Amino acid sequence: AQVDMSERDLYVNEINDNIMLTEVNKRGGTMISKALEEYVKTMYVFKKQVGEIRVTDIAEKMNCSKASVTKSLNSLKEKGLVNYEAYGKITLTKEADDIAQKALEAYDIVYLLFNKLLNLPDDKAKDEAEKVKKVLSDEALNSLAKYLHTTLGLVNLDCRYDINQKKCRDCIKRNTVKQNNE
Repeated sequence: AQVDMSERDLYVNEINDNIMLTEVNKRGGTMISKALEEYVKTMYVFKKQVGEIRVTDIAEKMNCSKASVTKSLNSLKEKGLVNYEAYGKITLTKEADDIAQKALEAYDIVYLLFNKLLNLPDDKAKDEAEKVKKVLSDEALNSLAKYLHTTLGLVNLDCRYDINQKKCRDCIKRNTVKQNNE
């Protein structure tokens, strides 16, 4: 479902149902829960690391049942984010790839804050980054990315960096520095 967001980004936090909807950028996009975003992100990582996406692997990684994975895959299919038939091949659409890349980028930005700037141990920085990235707006993430890269001397991002833009997430200047620091 496409959403027209002209005045402000949308956040919905229904604590009782444990549903948090992903921020939708001003150009519109598919709204998915944070739980579905985690499935998309997990599938994207499997696609990149292993080359294939399997229900069994997703269930093991996310510590849930295969039935839960199948239910989520069907929800993602309805939203046009995955191509999937029962017992068949699972593929992500371009929009799902973009959602996963943005989620991973947000995590990386917050992880840098905790690990490199605040000197938290690696495991603690990972845990905190996973929690905090979910509640930051795109504007806050963009500002934080610019600040961290400048402060840590990684790259000067005085270039209108925008987490919603694939060209910014894929910037060769950023990724070269990022790879050198890993």
